[in-house]
Amino acid sequence: MASEAIPESWHAVLEPALATPEARRLGGWLRAEEEGGKRIYPPRGSRLRALELTPLDQVKVVILGQDPYHGPGQAMGLCFAVPEGVRLPPSLANIYKELAADCDIAPPDHGNLAKWAEQGVLLLNNTLTVQDGMAGSHAGKGWDAITDACIAAVAERGDPVVFILWGSHAQGKAARIPALGRSGDHLVIKSPHPSPLSAHRGFFGSKPFSQTNAFLTAKGLAPIDWRL
Repeated sequence: MASEAIPESWHAVLEPALATPEARRLGGWLRAEEEGGKRIYPPRGSRLRALELTPLDQVKVVILGQDPYHGPGQAMGLCFAVPEGVRLPPSLANIYKELAADCDIAPPDHGNLAKWAEQGVLLLNNTLTVQDGMAGSHAGKGWDAITDACIAAVAERGDPVVFILWGSHAQGKAARIPALGRSGDHLVIKSPHPSPLSAHRGFFGSKPFSQTNAFLTAKGLAPIDWRL
């Protein structure tokens, strides 16, 4: 973690997690992997971008992913997002299809979701790095302590939050956060994952974007402008 600066708004709540043995080992392990010639995504300096673009006190929505895209040039530190000019991954294309059906918003021609993040949508992966070409390769290496702490901090903050949980992996992680079940002020939206393998099993038609905005408006909060 030495190469990644913790954004100021998240520093206090992450201090206990960063002090755990698994988190301390993570930085050394990542350095050793890179020094050994392994290509890791996203590149250094962008692995905490979700936290940089969405300060803790501004989080209104959490979309939880599994781990970064493992192809060259895809991962940018925001779950499901890719930089402009990079071909849309199938899951993101399906997210855009549901956005169009739900909110009548034309699918954008790029995959950069930073505008969502800047409005308070925390686009957080469970594991924040991955080895080139090897999905899930960094699972269990120490990121869980950090991302669990992020989700717990959001859930315990006291403000209404929407948690959008696509797929069993995201739903299983959230179930391990006790604070999520204690507050009646949160909305939890669950559906199958938007991947081509499961999108037709209930992701399409789930209306997560309009549900989110209806909840935020009812709580006196500004809705998310989902247009990109």
